Amino acid sequence: MVSAGVERNQTGTLTQNPMPTTQSRRRFCQTLAALGAAGFATRLRALPVGISDDTPAAQTIRLDAAQSRALRAWIVRIAMEQIRRGPTPRWTHRDCAGFVRFAVAEALAEHDARWQRAMGLGGRLPPDLVPEETRLALRHRWKRPDGSEGAYVSAIGLIQGNSVWTGSDARQAQPADLLFFDQGAEQHLMLWTGHGVVYHNGSPPAPGDNGLRTATLPALLRWNDTRWRPEPGNPNFVGVFSLAFLG
Repeated sequence: MVSAGVERNQTGTLTQNPMPTTQSRRRFCQTLAALGAAGFATRLRALPVGISDDTPAAQTIRLDAAQSRALRAWIVRIAMEQIRRGPTPRWTHRDCAGFVRFAVAEALAEHDARWQRAMGLGGRLPPDLVPEETRLALRHRWKRPDGSEGAYVSAIGLIQGNSVWTGSDARQAQPADLLFFDQGAEQHLMLWTGHGVVYHNGSPPAPGDNGLRTATLPALLRWNDTRWRPEPGNPNFVGVFSLAFLG
């Protein structure tokens, strides 16, 4: 989650009080993420209402290649629709992590006609290839630092317990991958769409500004505030992460 003080100034630069991150901290975040991925097979202790002990732990599930591509497409479509139409009232926790959680949850929903009307979606949509049982086992079931599962998890929790580090080159990211920045006291996520990023800047709603932003990769790599450049030489850029169940 990024603080309310993060914003674009008149030159398009993200601004915030500088909080430099050391290279060792960056390696520490990557190590924690790797350890979290390695421990996904461990049975989690607490289950949300409606999930029985017979339901597989969400962190043990891996989609096949076709299912992963389809779900990635759904996540991006739902995220970009918030840019195109403005935030739906169905999305209530509006910050960078909440944006990712919302897009994933709705990508895993049942996409019937009622859902499409509620979301304002129409036209050509991605295929639904993830079986219902798998969708139910994944939806609203993020691994949290205390070992429980639930609908809420922070930005760093999404990375450490639910994602796999794939590298430091944003050009190799797949749609629905996450770009993770560590600014010291605050962490921030951007969602890769295949052509650029979309994210919520963490600011409270303001007249004429819903906090949603989108940017191309070339624009990010030229960002005036170098702390927000997704490149290997930036100590504030931890790297690119894929949600673990996407493979």
